[in-house]
Amino acid sequence: MLVRDAMSTVVLTIGPAHTLRQAARLMSARRVGAAVVLDPDTSGLGILTERDILNALGAGRDPDHETAHGHTTTDVVFAAPDWTLEEAAAAMSRGEFRHLIVLDRHEAVGVVSVRDIIRCWLPLRGRAQAPAVTA
Repeated sequence: MLVRDAMSTVVLTIGPAHTLRQAARLMSARRVGAAVVLDPDTSGLGILTERDILNALGAGRDPDHETAHGHTTTDVVFAAPDWTLEEAAAAMSRGEFRHLIVLDRHEAVGVVSVRDIIRCWLPLRGRAQAPAVTA
């Protein structure tokens, strides 16, 4: 199975001046765990994830004053739509992150997450759930 089969095509794009609260609201409304940050000054793409926002809040940062710019990962690993899910999972494992921006001809066409990959590898629809394990 390929990344294009698993990725979400809902790509939330924000600017570096969005506050963390604005980013969180947009991510929540779109039900996504990451936003692509497009900085027109650098012509580059970055990513802001739910973990980045959580870490900022945990460090006592004010979500109404902190901007995406200060919390965006800019050394992003990108996936191609024709990567296998194994290649995407390996890249995530090596980089210790949970989201990959999918680029096609230098354009963000999707985001694939660990959850997306798991859903493809272990579809629950139509299958009986595994019994609960108790200790």
